[in-house]
Amino acid sequence: MSGQKLDERVQTGQPAIGWHDEREETTDAETVLELDGLTRRYGIETAVEDFSLSVGQGELLTLLGPSGCGKTTTLRMIAGLEQPSSGSIRIGGETVADGSTATPPEERDVGLVFQEFALFPHLTVGENITFGIDDWEQERQQERLAELLALVDLEEHEDKYPDALSGGQQQRVALARSLAPEPDILLLDEPFSNLDVRLRIDMRQEVRRILKEAGVTAISVTHDQEEALSISDRVAIMSDGHLEQVGKPELVFENPESRFVASFLGRASFLTGRVRGETVETELEQLETAQLNGPVDAYDGAQIDILVRPDDLEAVPATDGSADGEVVHRQYNGPNFVYGVELTDGTTLRCLHNHVEVFEHGQPVEVSITADHDLAWYPTEETDI
Repeated sequence: MSGQKLDERVQTGQPAIGWHDEREETTDAETVLELDGLTRRYGIETAVEDFSLSVGQGELLTLLGPSGCGKTTTLRMIAGLEQPSSGSIRIGGETVADGSTATPPEERDVGLVFQEFALFPHLTVGENITFGIDDWEQERQQERLAELLALVDLEEHEDKYPDALSGGQQQRVALARSLAPEPDILLLDEPFSNLDVRLRIDMRQEVRRILKEAGVTAISVTHDQEEALSISDRVAIMSDGHLEQVGKPELVFENPESRFVASFLGRASFLTGRVRGETVETELEQLETAQLNGPVDAYDGAQIDILVRPDDLEAVPATDGSADGEVVHRQYNGPNFVYGVELTDGTTLRCLHNHVEVFEHGQPVEVSITADHDLAWYPTEETDI
């Protein structure tokens, strides 16, 4: 992070973390979708406000956030199902909405995959897939159908009806149907929510494979962070109608620019420390400022909060005299335990341990920071520098 950007963050109270701003990250591919200042109001309520984002050719971007944050409204505005109150939408360089006029959904060259799949039960797999291209010449239509059946691995199911298919197969039919007209953009609304947990995990990579082989630009909406991180080229984190951060999954996860993003992605805990020159004194141990992911010079003498996730910490049994805290909660996940440890100052941290490392409720423990990566940090909310 440059000195100028650090100064700007300090003056505005933003966390001085990371070495670049993910908001400025763009794809090198040709831009297919541009959202500029997109806003949607319902009376006095604002669902989406001043949302700006670009998506490149062939990119898979996921809008991620809690229920009610505005991600589905954003998707519906891109599709043309809702009109923005202000701001503009450009697809393939053409303005399709600008707050006063809007191109109808059927003229936007956008495909939609709904969470319910919405297949026609009285049509076969082949008829469902070709439903949107029934005005094509028969030969071209059949060629496209053959391509798509091969792409979604359903060649042997062309003549079956939807009720004879599994949930995963139905999803692939819905995907193929949306891809049939060769849309500029494919929009997926919570595409895995109707699948059971095991199938959902398998289908994530299957859908990513299909989209990448098709070369289509896709925007997905989900509140499932694991899903978003596992399938996306980039994720855009939304909160209360605003874009919080956008970037590659690993960069957003490792360098969250706000407390909201840090808390939403992964099981975050915050360890308070006081900056003393080149060190930070915490309740657990003294850290070098070089272990943080951005300069803290401007906070010398002040408190900061350091983001630690369960895999950054390790607990070991301790006597009452040497303990940092005690176990107040444990969650068994099969391969591992996540323990909640309450420190003597009242802070609760989460520690990840192998399933054979068992601690009892109330057991005193020492906790150490074992992270082998730079740690994100934020000014303590009440800090005045």
